[in-house]
Amino acid sequence: MTQSDHHQNRPHAAAPLASTHELTSERPLAFEVTARSGGARAGVLRTPHGAVQTPAFVAVGTQASVKSASPDVVKDTGTQLLFANTYHLYLRPGADLVARHGGLHRFMRWQGPIFTDSGGFQVFSLGASIDHGVGKVASIFPGEEPQSNLRRQSGSGMVKVREEGVEFKSHIDGSKHWFTPEKSIQIQRQLGADIVLAFDECTSPLHDEAYTRASLERTHRWAKRSYEEFMRTGALHGYPQALYGIVQGGAFRDQRLESAAVIGGMPFHGVAIGGNLGSTHQEMYDILDWTVPQLPEPLPRHLLGIGDVPGIFEAVARGVDTFDCVAPTRNARTATIMIRQSDDGRPAPRFRLNLRGKAFETDMRPLEVGCDCYTCTNFTRSYVRHLFRAGENLGPQLATIHNLRFMARLMDDIRSAIQRGTFDELRRVTLAG
Repeated sequence: MTQSDHHQNRPHAAAPLASTHELTSERPLAFEVTARSGGARAGVLRTPHGAVQTPAFVAVGTQASVKSASPDVVKDTGTQLLFANTYHLYLRPGADLVARHGGLHRFMRWQGPIFTDSGGFQVFSLGASIDHGVGKVASIFPGEEPQSNLRRQSGSGMVKVREEGVEFKSHIDGSKHWFTPEKSIQIQRQLGADIVLAFDECTSPLHDEAYTRASLERTHRWAKRSYEEFMRTGALHGYPQALYGIVQGGAFRDQRLESAAVIGGMPFHGVAIGGNLGSTHQEMYDILDWTVPQLPEPLPRHLLGIGDVPGIFEAVARGVDTFDCVAPTRNARTATIMIRQSDDGRPAPRFRLNLRGKAFETDMRPLEVGCDCYTCTNFTRSYVRHLFRAGENLGPQLATIHNLRFMARLMDDIRSAIQRGTFDELRRVTLAG
């Protein structure tokens, strides 16, 4: 399925660089801040597969695919770059097979920039996330969830963390696999993403200070090993790759400050902020307040796993440049539509609309009034609701198109506001409830 060509004048992000030859193994990306508004900054992140206007939302294609959307459709929503997962692609189809295609870009036919996670998130999602009942099943902010939603199943995790690395038990067939910082980098070399991440441990909001400290120090040692392996090896697919370090430390101020200093002091090409971001959104904002000012100003900053509207606004306000999250596409597959305003003109609760509701059975409006996406310019809420109720695959496809376009339009507005110096006003108006 392709979108109507009435959007042909929309600038496609990740346009090929006019001077790709300027990027080398020593300088695999270039980042320039072009405007500021308070703490927020707009810029351009140049990679071998295109220039990204920042701040930018990174759509997740875990297994070399954005679920329910083909690459041309994803591109036409205005999505600039994607995020794939090293662990999942290692299990299937295998990094060797991806490398035989010439890397992820050729494998999945996506010509824009790509990030790959190191596998560090799976240390959490297959381990503490299961033990503590947070993450994929419950909110990553358990302090905002009813206590009954938290599930503690100690000992049921599928990972064993050691100094040398992590033993994973495959969620597919139960087989055991060993990941080290060196192996993670080797796999990411085969996958060929423009930006790869150092191997780390993503901790849980329910980990205590002592465990977080031990994990932090181990992650710093893994960061050094990741960097050394990155420098020892070379890019395999004819273009350079960049390496980001990851700041950890949970919700503990001293640990975040220490990690920002350690990771920021290493010669990474960019910095990601990851791990346990606290039990509430406010705790995440505090963590960003501690962390971001300690990071080297010239480096691009990525916030791992955040893609809700308030979270993005507050992170941008603190100087974050890129974000990745599965929420927009995952929500789309459950008929959860992203919108800014309710019918009364106020910000929509959680910026969402549950299209399965009976009220939308005869609703002849688009998913979001004023949206220019293929779905909203061609179909009604009533029709898309019917598709979900009937179990038609087209329903999730149309909802995914809208939610991705929602995120792209949101980021367009944020960038424009930063360039005009009106970001704080946009944040206030958007989030006022």
